[in-house]
Amino acid sequence: MTRFSTKSAGIGLLLLVNALTYGAVAEAQQNVQEQGEKFNTLLYYMNRMYVDSVDLDGLVETAIRGMLEKLDPHSVYIPAEDLQEADEPLNGNFEGIGVRFNIMKDTIMVVSTIAGGPSEKLGIISGDRIVEVDGEVVAGVGIRNKGVMDRLKGPKGTHVEVGVKRGRLDDLIYFDIERDKIPIYSVDAHYMVDPKVGYIKVNRFSKETMGELISALDNLKDEGMKDLILDLQGNGGGMLNTAIAMGDEFLSDDRLIVYTDGRSFPREDRVAQETGRFEKGRLVVLVDESSASASEIVSGAIQDWDRGLIVGRRTFGKGLVQRPVRLPDGSAVRLTVQQYFTPSGRCIQKPYDDGVDAYRREKYERFEKGELMSLDSLELPDSLRYSTLVLGRTVYGGGGILPDVFVPIDTSMNSVYFSDLLRRGLFNRAVLEFVDANRKELEASLADREAFIADYAVPQSLLDNLIALGEAEEIPFAEEDWNTSLPATTLRLKAIMGRSLFDAGMFYEVFNPINPIFRRGLEVLKDGTYKDSGIGSR
Repeated sequence: MTRFSTKSAGIGLLLLVNALTYGAVAEAQQNVQEQGEKFNTLLYYMNRMYVDSVDLDGLVETAIRGMLEKLDPHSVYIPAEDLQEADEPLNGNFEGIGVRFNIMKDTIMVVSTIAGGPSEKLGIISGDRIVEVDGEVVAGVGIRNKGVMDRLKGPKGTHVEVGVKRGRLDDLIYFDIERDKIPIYSVDAHYMVDPKVGYIKVNRFSKETMGELISALDNLKDEGMKDLILDLQGNGGGMLNTAIAMGDEFLSDDRLIVYTDGRSFPREDRVAQETGRFEKGRLVVLVDESSASASEIVSGAIQDWDRGLIVGRRTFGKGLVQRPVRLPDGSAVRLTVQQYFTPSGRCIQKPYDDGVDAYRREKYERFEKGELMSLDSLELPDSLRYSTLVLGRTVYGGGGILPDVFVPIDTSMNSVYFSDLLRRGLFNRAVLEFVDANRKELEASLADREAFIADYAVPQSLLDNLIALGEAEEIPFAEEDWNTSLPATTLRLKAIMGRSLFDAGMFYEVFNPINPIFRRGLEVLKDGTYKDSGIGSR
């Protein structure tokens, strides 16, 4: 009689599992090899036998893009020549001369120099017109944004000579500029809304975001901040690690911020580890339909732990994690490898079964379906229902973060005429022309920020110029629409002027008072809504 020990049986089972696993892996590898050979064979015969000459590079890129679109909307191909530019927003910098420019009347006009950049250090100023680059005339030749970037951007340490026309001077001023790393700022604005409430606007999640955020938090706390409005409206996301670090600034006690899971990558929990700058104090997060990915990680974690109130409209709904994969020719693919989940277990990725185009249109179709006016139009089955982890409040998954306080879109000051002017970029052009013609007088009379916000009135000449620019672009003046949108028109013009004369943050200081989501976010701190929600300082 043969006897088998428990140990022997265990070893046998382990060997069987290993054999099955190895077999499955080997079969998958063989399938990949067979499909690769099939693709290569087709390319060979097309190159040898097709009736016309064949652009193999273009065909392969088209095939790659097509394959990725069949997977999901966020797996993308990036050609080698575009890779550096695609990575710049995530890296938080690019290499160039450090100017913000606009092409006005077929001339490159410097809107502003970037603080600490090489152009500012050499004395290039707002209003300068770049008419020559390395001896090449670039004014009056129909140059476009890409042409400007191709000439002015370049590796750190390289030089470019620009010829500048300044004011009424007849002769050009020449600058030999050594290119450098130029920051792409993530924090557009931070300021005190009132003696207790601070405001921070974050536009992306890059490698440099946390340094900017921490600096803003420290400055606001020094000014007496007790409550914070964190504005993530329009923030399309960025780096997962930056989102985790931002969540760590507001959550304590090793609390889960997000976890990721995928077929080839096991579940990984990311928890709060550091002592954050704002773990105590009332917190309001502003979101809208363009807040996505990393923005949803932060707002989802804050909502799930009942740490603050989310105010605005349903976020975009991107819950997929991409990892960069380099290809042999220097190109790359950002391949979806995991899903992320909020602490309560919500995957907030919206469906993409109908293809990429339908997926992208969904955000814009929310208006037609009535969702931007009322959440009652949303169908929310019980299968998407979750509970927050401290107070047990009901929250939902399945397609974005639903706000705790919904804010409908405000159409009271909108009109077709206003929208047409805005889409054509004529607000910016009108302000640029006005500031350029009156720069010295404006800078001399509007040196004080608070006085500008409180007292400056947009002159009629600027409004008239906006109308004239519209007519030049075949947008006929519509008096009824003009009167409807006049308050929004004047405030937007003033906000853009503030950005041109002061800094990017001035735009929000001027414009926020008519932003419905900002107004409601401030109200919930004042009218008892925050207290009634049961959320305390955790």
